[in-house]
Amino acid sequence: MIYHDEKIIETIMVDELKKTISIKIKKLDIFPNHFFGIAKINREDYKINIQGQSMLREKLIKLPIKFKDEKALLRLSGINDAFFEEIVNYRGESEWIEVDSDGILCYLADHQDQIDTIDILSRF
Repeated sequence: MIYHDEKIIETIMVDELKKTISIKIKKLDIFPNHFFGIAKINREDYKINIQGQSMLREKLIKLPIKFKDEKALLRLSGINDAFFEEIVNYRGESEWIEVDSDGILCYLADHQDQIDTIDILSRF
């Protein structure tokens, strides 16, 4: 029953969201346990690191620019209709774009060459 309620909350959250930030991936290299590269937000280049969650970490994103919401929907998209979404927690500012998510890491391992955009959707 709780799982069902969480899905309802996630559905409501998705319906209220709008694209607030678009990250264009310029280069993304694979390493044994993470991806590292360069991405662009608003014509500015930033380093990007995508890794899995540890047992102590939650799904999260940190950004080098201001962000108002505590949660965000990350929508990865690209060529051949490649598409993946996951809700993550916003955990403050960083010099880099940092994403910790097992789901995103696994998806990128299979679709690295197809993804070129990460849109961040939130309520604000």
